[in-house]
Amino acid sequence: MLIVQNVGPTDSCARKVPTIVTTGIYLKTGCRMLQSHTFWQARELDEGFYPSVLENLRGLPVHTFLPTGYEPNYPYPLVVFFHGHGGNEEQILRWAPNLSRRNYICISLRGPEPLGPGVDGEPGFSWAADGVGDSLLEDYVFRAIEQTRRSYHVHSERIYLAGFCEGAELAYRMGLTYPEKFGGIISLNGVLPRRNGPLFRLPEIRQLRVWIGHGIANSMVPLSLARRDFRSLYIAGVDARFRTYPTTHRLHSDMLRDVNRWIIDSIESET
Repeated sequence: MLIVQNVGPTDSCARKVPTIVTTGIYLKTGCRMLQSHTFWQARELDEGFYPSVLENLRGLPVHTFLPTGYEPNYPYPLVVFFHGHGGNEEQILRWAPNLSRRNYICISLRGPEPLGPGVDGEPGFSWAADGVGDSLLEDYVFRAIEQTRRSYHVHSERIYLAGFCEGAELAYRMGLTYPEKFGGIISLNGVLPRRNGPLFRLPEIRQLRVWIGHGIANSMVPLSLARRDFRSLYIAGVDARFRTYPTTHRLHSDMLRDVNRWIIDSIESET
């Protein structure tokens, strides 16, 4: 069944985003269900966006997207989105229905450095550069995931980190530092951290999956850097996939479609 979702998300590296057509495939695969939290809310909730804050961490925001037909007895994969330079957690999460309206619970977080309003008037933020403030960011990510797992039914071994442009550095940093805690890393027009980057933990990172999607005409983050990242990960034994798209630093309409298929294929390979 094709689902057409008319949304108009924006983000720092993609201020104007086209409507995307996605395939709604429900992940009722009969996969092995691993131990998960039992205190999630056993109630049906409507599809949509739900803002919240981390009360025990300076009230930092967590923006949540719940899929259509949310079923509390089904353990959903969780996708954690990190926005690009000058974006915010609301902008990047508007992409979630385009990834899939049925398959995932998605959350997004806000970079700690305020940059002021962007050209669209929305407030913009950045992630701490070169590993500065890593301990706070790590706490932010893990607490946001824990709060989400307390509220909704999340599969504990299907948590994916998705970073757009600058946000990909944080996704890489978290995933490569704690490979046992995440199912995979998704880099959308981003690159590995170039300074103070995380060391490759061998052999632990070999259980991690990485998907890299990059625009061939990306002048802000050259394609050559993404290719180098792919080679480094491949040589280290990581299950990495690399795809290019006819776009600049903006998200191409096919990127999230391919991410959706990649996650589904990863889950089906577990059975």
